Amino acid sequence: MALSTQLHVVTGKGGTGKTTVAAALAMSLASEGKKVLLCEVEGRQGIAQLFDVPPLPYEERRIAVGLGGGSVYALAIDPESALLEYLAMYYRLGRAGKALDRFGIIDFATTIAPGVRDVLLTGKVYEAARRRADDNSFTYDAVIMDAPPTGRITRFLNVNSEVAGLAKVGPIRRQADSIMQMMRSPQTHVHLVTVLEEMPVQETIDGIAELTSARLPIGHVILNLVRPSLLAASTRKALDAGTVKAPTIAKSLAKASLDQSAAPALLAGGLAHLERQHLQEGQREILDDCGHPLVELPSLSDGIDLGALFELAETLKSAGVA
Repeated sequence: MALSTQLHVVTGKGGTGKTTVAAALAMSLASEGKKVLLCEVEGRQGIAQLFDVPPLPYEERRIAVGLGGGSVYALAIDPESALLEYLAMYYRLGRAGKALDRFGIIDFATTIAPGVRDVLLTGKVYEAARRRADDNSFTYDAVIMDAPPTGRITRFLNVNSEVAGLAKVGPIRRQADSIMQMMRSPQTHVHLVTVLEEMPVQETIDGIAELTSARLPIGHVILNLVRPSLLAASTRKALDAGTVKAPTIAKSLAKASLDQSAAPALLAGGLAHLERQHLQEGQREILDDCGHPLVELPSLSDGIDLGALFELAETLKSAGVA
């Protein structure tokens, strides 16, 4: 029996594919026979779209089975449902809590106190990660959170500081303290997803600094959508040196009985591809110095479906992310 549930928090700048990485990580863990809960907290229903299932309710349900016999369960966490559950659990309000919802009190509370909203969202993850079955084993071997973007991930996870001015004592404060203990435990890993472009890489570097300052544990930096080089070493060297010209390409096309007029477009395409490769390599060099392990995930030309998730899951598994 595992000593405790692992918590994997997956963040990244918008558009870098963090939801895809979170889903692939869940499949990777399930391939090892583990029971995994995959949570989303932003209300986008990205997990349901990836797995081609109906929109997720505030209820844990199985959405996939791993190659190793494990299961992936999913949950969409919203602050209103989390607050109603919280009121029922700690204050036994039951129907009274639902009445408050009808009067709009829940929207009011989470709007004037955003820190409380984050406590409710992370608190549900905390409850799932600490829940035990009848035999006292943990219900889930791992919980994965598809978290907010890198720009606000530290504030989202660092709930203690967010509620410090709102609740110095009482159940909300105790809940925040318990959540922070979990967030800073050795079983928690915050993974940052980026693509090899200047803005996402800089946001990742900034995110690492903020997470480190808040004493939140960083796992892997995952380089997503990495494009492979399509050029032979000799071709790349010639393009770099500027010795490849359109007439030369046209002659090669003529020898192969191909349309010579395509030569300028082929040259432009090769130069654009080479520029993209140089950009990737430059940003990769920056991340080499970030002090955390890097994992590359390829750009898949056919898009993301369940088969692609299995492929990405194997890469994450081989890299030791799971």
